[in-house]
Amino acid sequence: MRRTSVSLPTKHIAHDPHEKPDRYDGQGREPGLIASMQSAWVSQSQRARYLKTGAIIFVVFLLFFYFSPTGVDLYNGSTSTGGLGQVPSDSSYGTDRCARSFSKEKPIVQYVLMIDAGSTGSRIHVYKFNNCGAAPELEAEVLFKQTQKIEGQSSGLSAYKDDPEAAAKSLDPLLEAALEKVPDKLKACSPIAVKATAGLRLIGPEKSDKILEAVRQRLETKYPFPVVSKEENGVSIMDGSDEGVYAWITTNYLLGKIGGPDHSETAAVFDLGGGSTQIVFQPSFEGLTSGGMPDRLADGDHKYELDFGGRKFALYQHSHLGYGLNSARQAILATLLSDLHQAHKNDKSWMDKPIVNPCYSVGMTKEAKINLPESHPLGAAGTTLKLNMTGPSSAAPAQCRALAERILKKDVSCPLLPCSFNGVHQPSIAKTFAREDIYFLSYFYDRTQPLGMPESFTLREMADLAKTVCSGAPAWDVFEGVPGALEELGDRPEHCMDLNFMLALTHTGYEMPIDREVRIAKQIKGNELGWCLGASLPLLSQQSGWKCKVTEIY
Repeated sequence: MRRTSVSLPTKHIAHDPHEKPDRYDGQGREPGLIASMQSAWVSQSQRARYLKTGAIIFVVFLLFFYFSPTGVDLYNGSTSTGGLGQVPSDSSYGTDRCARSFSKEKPIVQYVLMIDAGSTGSRIHVYKFNNCGAAPELEAEVLFKQTQKIEGQSSGLSAYKDDPEAAAKSLDPLLEAALEKVPDKLKACSPIAVKATAGLRLIGPEKSDKILEAVRQRLETKYPFPVVSKEENGVSIMDGSDEGVYAWITTNYLLGKIGGPDHSETAAVFDLGGGSTQIVFQPSFEGLTSGGMPDRLADGDHKYELDFGGRKFALYQHSHLGYGLNSARQAILATLLSDLHQAHKNDKSWMDKPIVNPCYSVGMTKEAKINLPESHPLGAAGTTLKLNMTGPSSAAPAQCRALAERILKKDVSCPLLPCSFNGVHQPSIAKTFAREDIYFLSYFYDRTQPLGMPESFTLREMADLAKTVCSGAPAWDVFEGVPGALEELGDRPEHCMDLNFMLALTHTGYEMPIDREVRIAKQIKGNELGWCLGASLPLLSQQSGWKCKVTEIY
């Protein structure tokens, strides 16, 4: 076998006694005249080349400095960051988390503006992020402001359905406040988007499109913030599926499960609103292929493929319209009235007396307003009845839950197995999401936390809470040590109904095991949960449909 010898380089030449003497004759001799001239000429040529190279580098540096965007300087970062990082050019902005950004591709801080154009009013969220690490970090929500309430009506965009310009101008107070919060040097690179919800959809596409166009025009011409493009739905009506997914992004980002180095299992989000409820989770089919189980999430409208933070997620999502808390109340009451009508046939005298409602707490009475649905035996769709209702003599949570389960329509045909309720496909939570965290948001939180429920509890414990609430004031001594709990229950006999619907929705509807533990939250790390932050995070990249307004002066 041939062996290769590897030696370190050296400036000392060893003498070989068997080599010709002439090889070493050059050592110790003075160089001749021609050699000296050649050496001098080479030295002068090298010096000239060095001077020319230095001059070129200097000119390039000056040009780079001159044409760089104002407000951003380049800082020669340490070798640990692998390159250059940006630093603020003055003290008008920056962060106390670091002196430079992690990468030369990102500024040290960024601001994103998100307007939630809801049915009752518009709200602006201004988020500040820093790029001290490889992933952006939410530093603070520096502004949250709502449009001023108008007595007896909405202050949202839909309130101006016949005047698009007035609708656009209604956002001015929000934007003026944002101008005060975003540093001047960063305004031109702080994107803004407007997401409208169901309120604007109800006025019809013709009127809503005119309002959205007027809003875009005003934002683009009056304010310095770059508006996300039409192609990326920068000013638009948000789809229900997006609302749930954005809430999922918000929750998992704040938990540190996405957008960073942690690749642990993501959490599910169950969001209970007034008119609809959303469910979003990342099912896992690993090891479940036996027994006819699929090996992946089936294709369909329920599947949401998300690329976030360098990771790909196949999410299950669905927005169940008509199953928000307020809608569910109406459906439960309408079902109760149908049962009473059937029991009394054509005799309607029962409507003139207090009606025993198993979903009211014992000993409580209240006038209920019921909007009748289509094909109801007591009247045409849209008819509003006002009836006195009272709680039963003893708590009846099981009977209340039976009413709630009926509105879920579990017996409807299921085109794609398995289904949750109302014929909607949903992977089994017990099998594909057995141990991961589940977060209950919005009304789930509002109906449990004020009554002293801990941050995590089981559905069985929620059932116990429902029984106590339905039992009325004699059983409420357990809440005396919970600040505000008795006041919460005192004027709300339907609290019993709300809890039983929540239990029916999750245990019967979503088919969650009764001993499954869930978490409730309104904030994580001091930041509000909901869809707005999740919708803002993708806008940190200019590839999301916006460009800096670097050529405009305000």
